Amino acid sequence: MELNRERFRAIIYYNFQRQLSQQECLAELLSVFGNEAPHQSTISRWYGEFKRGRVSLSDDSRLGAPKTAVTEENVDVVRKLIIEDRHVTYRDIEASLKISKTSIQTILHEELGVRKLVPRWIPHLLTEEQKVARVNGCQKTLDRFNSGNSKNVYSSVSGDETWIYYYEPENKRQSAVWVFQSEEKPTKVIRSRSVSKKTVAIFVSKAGHIATIPLNEQRTAAADWYTTICLPKAITEIQKINPERRIILHQDNASSHTAQKTRQYLTEVNPDLSPNDFFTFPKIKNRLRGQRFQSPEEAQWNKCLENWFERMQTTRKLETVCGVSRRTVQRILKAHSFHPYKIHLI
Repeated sequence: MELNRERFRAIIYYNFQRQLSQQECLAELLSVFGNEAPHQSTISRWYGEFKRGRVSLSDDSRLGAPKTAVTEENVDVVRKLIIEDRHVTYRDIEASLKISKTSIQTILHEELGVRKLVPRWIPHLLTEEQKVARVNGCQKTLDRFNSGNSKNVYSSVSGDETWIYYYEPENKRQSAVWVFQSEEKPTKVIRSRSVSKKTVAIFVSKAGHIATIPLNEQRTAAADWYTTICLPKAITEIQKINPERRIILHQDNASSHTAQKTRQYLTEVNPDLSPNDFFTFPKIKNRLRGQRFQSPEEAQWNKCLENWFERMQTTRKLETVCGVSRRTVQRILKAHSFHPYKIHLI
């Protein structure tokens, strides 16, 4: 049986009299009616009406011409169109129902309470099995290192490979500038990123940046290069700080990481999604946007990474010493013109 708006209002009123919160009321409606349940804004609005003493569940009479296009039938049709195609446009709905854009806007925002949002990009899409395995692995790691309080956490090293282009344009947010009312809106020529690129392997730990090892001639990472060049250089850099340190390598399940040759080289491997994909690489590449690299020398890549890690470590120390948030620390650094993360390359 399909419920109209007045019957849903009666259920909301019943939950209001039961002294349920708005979130509890919404949860009950969703558990029973699913997508047909009223939106949270509708529940909030009627909770406010009931608190002001309203007892009528019918719509108030309105002056002017009736909104004949905003009917329950049209609302249901628009709801089904959205469920079938999340990319449906105003033009598609207008062609299907033969109603005005004003009526469509009323149905979408007032009746259905929907918004059109841009999806958030994520590095990887995990299956349920991968999520469970990752949660279990994280829990074992927390137990193993006493939630990060154990000194052995410094033995964990995360490594992964990524492409770094000689030039990658700034994104839209980075190109934003302040404009006065009397000025014209700024324009910017669209630039494409360069064809030239280089694969680099980056190794980091809790102490910061360890090593950046580039590949030559744009080759993809293979087990031979990984075990004869990449890992020996990374381990050498680690042993410069503490020769006796036991290394626990955290890496993803790329073919060069899971090859038999790599397994024979390493005594302990933790194959998983590397946190570099989720934190280190996006942060560093965001800083590299708009910079032009004309020389692929390893020293320049290391300089870029070391500058960023220097700022990250300085921010972390000040955050601990001053007892303030990271955003406050960053504002203090900016006010005193301390910008070690800025990369100046020709």
